[in-house]
Amino acid sequence: MKKLIEIQNISLSFGEKEVLKEVSLSIPEKKIVALIGPSGCGKSTLLRCLNRMHDLNSNVKIQGQILLDGVDILHTKTNVVEIRRNVGMVFQKPNPFPKSIFENIAYGLRINGTKDKETLHKAVEKSLKDSFLWDEVKDDLEKSGLQLSGGQQQRLCIARAIAVKPQVILMDEPCSALDPISTAKIEALLLNLKKDYTIVIVTHNMQQAQRVADYTAVMYLGEMVEYGETKQIFENAQNETARNYVNGVFG
Repeated sequence: MKKLIEIQNISLSFGEKEVLKEVSLSIPEKKIVALIGPSGCGKSTLLRCLNRMHDLNSNVKIQGQILLDGVDILHTKTNVVEIRRNVGMVFQKPNPFPKSIFENIAYGLRINGTKDKETLHKAVEKSLKDSFLWDEVKDDLEKSGLQLSGGQQQRLCIARAIAVKPQVILMDEPCSALDPISTAKIEALLLNLKKDYTIVIVTHNMQQAQRVADYTAVMYLGEMVEYGETKQIFENAQNETARNYVNGVFG
């Protein structure tokens, strides 16, 4: 099984505050990996390392390596624009652009140089179909993305992320603002997308991790305390902290 991402001894500080401590894990290609752990344990911070989002904060110090297909994405000479094209991000709160449904998806394609109308239309349709949204919006593509329901907006953001064909999709608690029906649609969508994409998801919902993730990493106080196949983590965790967390001893 190909390891697409290799996280090697990543430590991260915001000023004097150490948030990640020598975290290492390998993420296989076309699998779903869940990062779980109590609030403040560093899981979202780790996720944001994977597409250089911490570059926007001059107070951050990162040590270690993150290899994406063998390329160290943290190296100063690595093209950040290329990294972010290759590693899409979906946030906790849906954040569609204040544009039409069509333009929400076409925007990234245009930035990447796609100008042909037919190519754009085909790509938008495919992204919406792959995001399980096409049947709901196909007659309304000029409607503002902001007029969709919360669950539809989140699927639109996923469609926008996959339109440029990244290798990896990062998701930071993508269902936390959604109702159970919308959450079920997103989960079904994730299971469908992993045939084409590697997905890393931060979730506070342990049942969700069990439903969708192939592998799960348990984080605690900035360290990764256990990582393995999801079934093994939830049924037979070897680390006491991981075992206590998944069994609800603390949260």
